[in-house]
Amino acid sequence: MHVSASTISLTVADVDASRDFFLTHLGYQVALADDGFCSLTREDAGVDIVLLRKGTEVLPAEQRDREAGGLIVALTVSGLAAEEARLRDAGAPITMPLREEPWGERLFQLTDPNGVVVQLVEWAVPDNGTDGNEGTVVRVITPSADDVTSSPNATMTRLAAPSLGSDELSTWTVTMEAGATGPEHSISREQVWTVTVGALEVTCDGRTEKVLAGQTLILPPALVRRIHAPERAEAHVAMRSDGVASVPGTEGTRALPWAR
Repeated sequence: MHVSASTISLTVADVDASRDFFLTHLGYQVALADDGFCSLTREDAGVDIVLLRKGTEVLPAEQRDREAGGLIVALTVSGLAAEEARLRDAGAPITMPLREEPWGERLFQLTDPNGVVVQLVEWAVPDNGTDGNEGTVVRVITPSADDVTSSPNATMTRLAAPSLGSDELSTWTVTMEAGATGPEHSISREQVWTVTVGALEVTCDGRTEKVLAGQTLILPPALVRRIHAPERAEAHVAMRSDGVASVPGTEGTRALPWAR
């Protein structure tokens, strides 16, 4: 048997709702559509999705009133933590948060308006790269353009994070031009800042510390701070990868894309 393509056919009550979910959050495109029917595809997916409206006469009589249930549409991706952060920021219905199984599988789940469960998966342990010790994996990471995040006040370059193979820690560089000042905020995890170029002024609780190149500053968790660059500065930052930011006067937390 030679298989040339794979398709999952899902019977749902509202074809348009599921279609919009797959287009908006998962990057699928409409290949073909008609009343009560929609075929979805994306170039890099191993499987296409067909949506059929419940009750359609295209189905055998005994299948017309059945709906998709008890199944999971699983998609293996790279950069899983970044995808989870992107979807959460977009308001996607994440019904099972990111987790890691003992056998090395990382995953989280979304559920579409018709109850279709979509699971995004990434394997935590690569197939190669061992250093000769059983169970030990050495990873060498090379940042790319996708790892750079720019804001009005700074540029962050992700060096290590769960999306790049790190299990517990995230590290990144921060570059700030002379006179730049970041917003007042706090982080839920301890951070270690080592200034490598120039100097930074960090203000916490009304006290300002000037950190020069070659010096390291340890910022406790949940401490409101503001960071200013009196001259062009670069720093290396390390933190547990699950840290999130809070801004005084606003509700909720914000993920740090360069740490996910």
